[in-house]
Amino acid sequence: MVRPNILTNKKYTWCPGCPNFQILAGVKKTVEDYMVASKNKEEFAMVTGIGCHAKIYDYINLPGLNSLHGRVPPVALGLKLGNPRLNVLGFSGDGDAYAEGLGHTIHAARFNSNWKYLIHNNQVFSLTVGQPTPTTEIGFKEKTTPLGVKLQPLNPIKMMLSVGATFVARVFADAKQVEWVLKQALRHRGFAFIEILQPCIIFHAQAMQYKNNLYWLEKAGHDKTNLEQAMKRADEFDYNVAKKIPVGIFYQVKKPVFEDQFPQLKKLGKNGWKDIKR
Repeated sequence: MVRPNILTNKKYTWCPGCPNFQILAGVKKTVEDYMVASKNKEEFAMVTGIGCHAKIYDYINLPGLNSLHGRVPPVALGLKLGNPRLNVLGFSGDGDAYAEGLGHTIHAARFNSNWKYLIHNNQVFSLTVGQPTPTTEIGFKEKTTPLGVKLQPLNPIKMMLSVGATFVARVFADAKQVEWVLKQALRHRGFAFIEILQPCIIFHAQAMQYKNNLYWLEKAGHDKTNLEQAMKRADEFDYNVAKKIPVGIFYQVKKPVFEDQFPQLKKLGKNGWKDIKR
């Protein structure tokens, strides 16, 4: 089989050097590898929200939807229920997923539908020129917060662990790290939450130092089946200062998948539309 190329010919409008290019490269490599193995492009679909992250929708030639702000999870769930055979990839930014769409993000973990959610977390609303999001560190200053952010940032990893997500991971915006974690997530049956630390080089460039403070959970002897241990690891980085930052898979466990609990969906996921009576 000739290796597919899922990139479009659209002009890139991300800032030159934006770490989003690394995310795009990692996703491209993963999906193309899968297509070579499966020989079926239509096994993938994608959903994006609103923000800089959403431009990835223009650059990847996959079926899907560019949805409303914060509404990636319900749209992804709808695609999965409509065709359980699809590998659905959802993309959001931290403002998209943790502010406007926080409720949907939480309930996506509860549902445990078999789709994968990638969060481009740069800790600012970059598309609207740098306002703070729920993960912005204390003291961050810009035009809307001239005295600095006063609120403790949200800890998304801990939040996902608390609400029952069955796959919780974090990586830096490096193509190889994205490829590695997405391949692990695609092997996981159930909802997968992947936070990608993606510093904005224009409005949050100080976060680029994060890449020097990473350590891999797998190399540190972390037990990804131990929820209590995962919680402790999640507390090690609170999004305020660039101390040691754990990356890798915090937690992975098997639980009933939402669409498997309905006979008609289970059959559709196995056999496709041809065996479903209209």
